[in-house]
Amino acid sequence: MNKRYIPTIVLVVMSIITIAAITLGVPYNWPDNYHVRHGFPLVWGTHTLSTIAGPADIWSVSVAALVIDLILWLGLMGIVQIISQRMIQHTLD
Repeated sequence: MNKRYIPTIVLVVMSIITIAAITLGVPYNWPDNYHVRHGFPLVWGTHTLSTIAGPADIWSVSVAALVIDLILWLGLMGIVQIISQRMIQHTLD
């Protein structure tokens, strides 16, 4: 495999990790409350599906937590991309 493709592969892998960290939800199930939390490391959204009063469809969204999550993951993606490109450049020279 050509070493020039490694930064592209790293970028694709980091993109998949970023999308998964932002969108995948973790369900929490209690007898009177069922909800799904979205976001890692900060929970930016909570989707409540069931309460003691019955079925529900309520979203609670923290825009600040979403922005911080995006800054964290996109910044990490950029840093990893820069490091991988410099390492490949150093080995090719």
